[in-house]
Amino acid sequence: MERELAKDFPVDSTLGVTRVRIDDTTLRDGEQTAGVVFANKEKIRIAKLLDEIGVDQIEAGIPAMGGDEQATIEEIAHLGLRASVLGWNRANTGDIKTSINCGVDAIAISLATSDIHIQTKLMKDRAWVLDTIRESVAFAKAEDPDLYVSVNAEDASRTEIGFLVEYAKAAKAEGADRIRFCDTIGLMEPFRTYEVVRRLREESGLEVEMHTHNDFGMAVANAIAGIHAGATWVNVTVGGLGERAGNAALEEVVMALKYIEGFDLEMDTTRFREIGEYVMKAAGRQIPAWKSVIGTNMFAHESGIHADGVIKNPKTYEVFAPGEVGLERQIVIGKHSGSRALELKFHEYGIEVTKDVAHELLPRVRTMAIELKRALFDKELIYIYNDWKAEKRTTGE
Repeated sequence: MERELAKDFPVDSTLGVTRVRIDDTTLRDGEQTAGVVFANKEKIRIAKLLDEIGVDQIEAGIPAMGGDEQATIEEIAHLGLRASVLGWNRANTGDIKTSINCGVDAIAISLATSDIHIQTKLMKDRAWVLDTIRESVAFAKAEDPDLYVSVNAEDASRTEIGFLVEYAKAAKAEGADRIRFCDTIGLMEPFRTYEVVRRLREESGLEVEMHTHNDFGMAVANAIAGIHAGATWVNVTVGGLGERAGNAALEEVVMALKYIEGFDLEMDTTRFREIGEYVMKAAGRQIPAWKSVIGTNMFAHESGIHADGVIKNPKTYEVFAPGEVGLERQIVIGKHSGSRALELKFHEYGIEVTKDVAHELLPRVRTMAIELKRALFDKELIYIYNDWKAEKRTTGE
């Protein structure tokens, strides 16, 4: 899709691609998380937030569901967003026509390609799959020649590679713009992902999008492996929401590309925590403190060695500054804290303590942390300090 929204970069020495684009599916696959339902107004707000931070495409939902879903997708499609708006469809003309009527500028046509899905779910054969994807793409392009068409290969990771290439070529011949490689049940690993996607890209000549699930905790790694192999699109969700264990997380993919691969997508990453909080609240979830990139523990330091290192130079234990993803650094006082962290913490309260005083207070802090089985609250530290001062007055020290 050669659109004005494309971002071009010098070829990276390790990635070997000139651009990477983000297609966010929070409003579709994210909402398919068990127990999650977004209100119509929430879907509109999420779409606006995604557009504001700079995603290239928003997968707005499934128009064929009708009712509120269809009406909301139509509203999103007419918001005048910079991002492309995509509607998800089964491989039939009715679904596709409904998407087009909503005013989206892109559609996904999804069809299973693995033998287990073809035989047990579709109860068809490979020939039927090829005929169906040809007919579906041809219909979409006939309805709107400018419509961007992504063909989704559901369960691509369990599809015989020769047939997957044949499927991609069949779709391309009818005008498809890309193929979505779906690791539907999340069973890929990065080395195999690289080999399969490289062959798919080279032999089909079609742009590849990575859609990876996190069943084995490798969604982001597999997505990046796919990019190394030539994929130019990544399908993500905010916070990694999605079926079962979820999808590749938007914030993790973007920050990993920037700081591991040296590939800056130029998004407004400072709003990652903000959009994460909004989406999780709408989903009835919370962001775990230990969540990669946007969890509060990302920049919370308790260990004495770590806290001292960060105080001296944040880069000793932080790859990027907390403000870059909308967080703040925290020096946490608990069982593993050191005296230097205590000095700094009391300084925050406007209390200057010497190194000797910090050493004297430290055993009390550690004892309380062990008794409470957690880090200490600010007031608890003040209580310890006040008790220590009272004892000093009593003993005349």
